[in-house]
Amino acid sequence: MALDYSAKVMDHFMNPRNVGEIANADGVGEAGNPKCGDIMKIYLKVNDDTKIIEDVKFKTFGCASAIASSSMATEMIKGKTVQEAWDLTNSAVAEALDGLPPIKMHCSVLAEEAIHTALNDYRAKHGMDVIPLEHHED
Repeated sequence: MALDYSAKVMDHFMNPRNVGEIANADGVGEAGNPKCGDIMKIYLKVNDDTKIIEDVKFKTFGCASAIASSSMATEMIKGKTVQEAWDLTNSAVAEALDGLPPIKMHCSVLAEEAIHTALNDYRAKHGMDVIPLEHHED
């Protein structure tokens, strides 16, 4: 079955932004979906004074939608504050990609969850309150 991907999904899949790891990252988060096998890991570098995300990298094992969602999500939170990044939703990621096939929407959910996990890792390391995660169902 061929899926109809937008030009933006194909661009972020073929030319992903922010791929890699950050040594001594301020926050690291991982999310995975056992049903589809996609796994995302997000690394954050946060300015301690301004709480702005200065750098963000990802490593994703998964399909085109998973890689594109990771790439777009990292682009969307770079330069934002920790709180602004927390407010990023999976639907905003999907919308920025000009949509995802319904069967692939869970990929944008994984991006949101990996970012939330990384932000909570940062919060925990800096003595801030960790925010409970909301788990989405596919």
